[in-house]
Amino acid sequence: MAAVMSHRLRLPSALRLDAWLLLSLLLLIAVGLAVLYSAGEQRLGLVWQQSARLGLGLAVLVVMAYLPPRLLQIWAPWLFLAALGLLVATALFGVGRGAQRWLDLGFIRFQPAEAMKLALPLMLAAWYGRRPLPPGWRDTALGLLLIALPAGLIAMQPDLGTAVLVAASGLVLMFLAGLRWRLIVLLVAGAIAALPVLWVNLHAYQQSRVLTFLNPERDPLGQGWNIIQSKIAVGSGGLSGKGWQASTQSHLEFLPEPHTDFIFSVLAEEFGFVGVVAVLALYGLITLRALYMASQCRDAFGRLLAATIVTMFFLYMTVNVAMVSGLIPVVGVPLPLVSYGGTSAVTILAGFGLIMGLYSRRRFMDGS
Repeated sequence: MAAVMSHRLRLPSALRLDAWLLLSLLLLIAVGLAVLYSAGEQRLGLVWQQSARLGLGLAVLVVMAYLPPRLLQIWAPWLFLAALGLLVATALFGVGRGAQRWLDLGFIRFQPAEAMKLALPLMLAAWYGRRPLPPGWRDTALGLLLIALPAGLIAMQPDLGTAVLVAASGLVLMFLAGLRWRLIVLLVAGAIAALPVLWVNLHAYQQSRVLTFLNPERDPLGQGWNIIQSKIAVGSGGLSGKGWQASTQSHLEFLPEPHTDFIFSVLAEEFGFVGVVAVLALYGLITLRALYMASQCRDAFGRLLAATIVTMFFLYMTVNVAMVSGLIPVVGVPLPLVSYGGTSAVTILAGFGLIMGLYSRRRFMDGS
């Protein structure tokens, strides 16, 4: 029996996986499926579909953990160009309700913008991993250009929320690379100065979302409905919640999109403050473990890539929670590994696979 248990404990290491991080991710996935079952009105088909997508994501995680870092650096430009090509294809042939955000190949339907959340940090990490750090003016300008290309294409879909997050992934990596404070101040000042221009060029529904965020009661039965109902769901959970499958806001169809963008509201209503704290603690555990693993990577490429991936994972969670709580405008960002959706889940798990692979090779100076 002892030999069998020892073998089981060594199995994740043999697969180049980190047992603690993997178990935490599996626990979060299990919580997500349980909440999805309730939010989706007990539709088993919805849960099975999401389980299949998560299974694919876990398989991709294992594959990514096996990829040698040097191979990742070689492939980075080609993967970035491929993701950029998919965004161009989305602009030409994309489908969606009111926006061209998806590519439908008949046998599969996916959102290319999600792939760019991984392709852009990989490209920038490969570039800055070979350059002297902190980056100078030229390297900074090139990095900003690489960020602007995909962010601009995504914003044209239009999907401003995802465009901002993709841009943030690149800016976070540049910051971690040691971007000089003078450049940071200039970028922040430029962003503030560009706000009036950005506002004028926003679509009417995007402007309405910002105005609704500032005052949801201005249109309580229209644009303000979503966030008002979400805040009611979050607040009505109280300390311990109403119980699993007992949320009224989603089951009585007051809450919009309860199984996707607003699934956190269902979680808060059913499990209350205690459940919310437990889930946020699980996100924190995953983040801290992954940050430790990133700090142990042997070179700049590994540290930059791993730290950016986990930072963005935490940012996605923060944005979703802030959105459904009425702290920021609604931007359509799913709750990582909990909301229903395939492309996002696969991309996130692929990122954690990269982190595990980079961490497992920290002792090998040749990176093989």
